[in-house]
Amino acid sequence: MVENPVVKPRVATVALVLTSVGVLILLVLFLAIVPATSLPLSVSLPLVAVWLAAGLLLGWQWWKRITRSREWQASSAARWRAFNTTKQSSGTTTEVTLLSVDAVQPTGSWVTILWNRFEHVQPAWLEALPEPVWPGSILLLAPDPAQIMPGLPWPETYFIRAANCLAWAPAQGWRA
Repeated sequence: MVENPVVKPRVATVALVLTSVGVLILLVLFLAIVPATSLPLSVSLPLVAVWLAAGLLLGWQWWKRITRSREWQASSAARWRAFNTTKQSSGTTTEVTLLSVDAVQPTGSWVTILWNRFEHVQPAWLEALPEPVWPGSILLLAPDPAQIMPGLPWPETYFIRAANCLAWAPAQGWRA
């Protein structure tokens, strides 16, 4: 399964935090009980092995999640830098947020968009792009003047040509 690159990965979950706290409590209890009771080696050695395995597994899980979150943040920052560079070097642009991807087809996708500047929600046909589209993306578009004209009503369905889609970035990410 491909992960949505727009959604920031979670580092801490309730289950992971509770498991970590439980393992730490067991470690403290183990370190307090073993010296006081002089448990035989045949009992204490398996307990140390189980605790060490649990600690290593939890440490690896935390490390993996933190690394994935840092990679996502770096990728998001790079996307936003490219987005802003493209926005500054292009002529007239507008930003739309992809609220949902309703139907994916080989030639494009039916999507629901929010025009960020106007707070207008409408369905749109988005031509197939080189990269997959994800809900939560902010697209930088060169608007089509044949479809959107001042003083006229919004079109029922907006048609987004792939060539008019200049850049994208995650809505949750870094923004300059």
